[in-house]
Amino acid sequence: MMLGKPRALFVYAVGFMIFLYAPVLLMPVFSLNDSTFATFPLKGFTMRHYGDMLANTSMILSLKNSLMVGVLVSVTATAIGLPAAIALTRYRLPGGGPVLSAMMLPLVIPSIVISVALLVIILRFLHLDLSLWTVAAGHILLCIPFSMTVLMSRLEGFDKSLEEASRDLGENAWMTFLRVTLPLAMPGVVSSLLLCFITSFDEFVIAFFLTGTQNTLPVYLFSQLRFPNRLPGTLALGSVILVGSAVLVVAAELLRKWGVQSTNPGDV
Repeated sequence: MMLGKPRALFVYAVGFMIFLYAPVLLMPVFSLNDSTFATFPLKGFTMRHYGDMLANTSMILSLKNSLMVGVLVSVTATAIGLPAAIALTRYRLPGGGPVLSAMMLPLVIPSIVISVALLVIILRFLHLDLSLWTVAAGHILLCIPFSMTVLMSRLEGFDKSLEEASRDLGENAWMTFLRVTLPLAMPGVVSSLLLCFITSFDEFVIAFFLTGTQNTLPVYLFSQLRFPNRLPGTLALGSVILVGSAVLVVAAELLRKWGVQSTNPGDV
């Protein structure tokens, strides 16, 4: 009976992985199909869809837009999230629990609700034009909770007595932050930057509602789905994004583990 349970769990895990990743892994397969349309069985092997992708000026422009927004969002969300994480982990603030819960609300509120609310505020109250700046503002709101989650986990993971020792030696709060807290929290900062960048780069709903005439890459991909003959090129682009996102996620996880091991050897 005991031998049957691990086997059943293994079968369940394999089945779950197939269910989760099989549709995604089919995307690179169809991107290599030598056909104008996504057909099965495959008609042959070709890399021309990837070559066509590089010659697509609209796609390249959308890629640049997503990269610019992603970098701006990751830096801004981390810069906002780090002081907030320090305040909530190092000081006993009145109402700290409710404040933390309120800051985490974007994680549970549907993106379409956030998008519509921001759209109304931007157009009706602020009277601003939709642009990449409005997309970035929406993504920052979405990414701050992710940043705080990563940074709070990191800040709670190292010995606070190091900061206390720095203050006992005469350093003020700012120098203690620069010389002790920030270096120890750096793996969490880098992980936050990567996570926020990936979240912004891949996000569609907020970008769809708040973008103006300049599309981000997910919005551009969605617009191409109306044309069946462009689907292989879209799948090729999606495959490149899939690989890039996977690399960044793995890098963020390796940095997190390295940070934990450097502070608490033997823990992961």
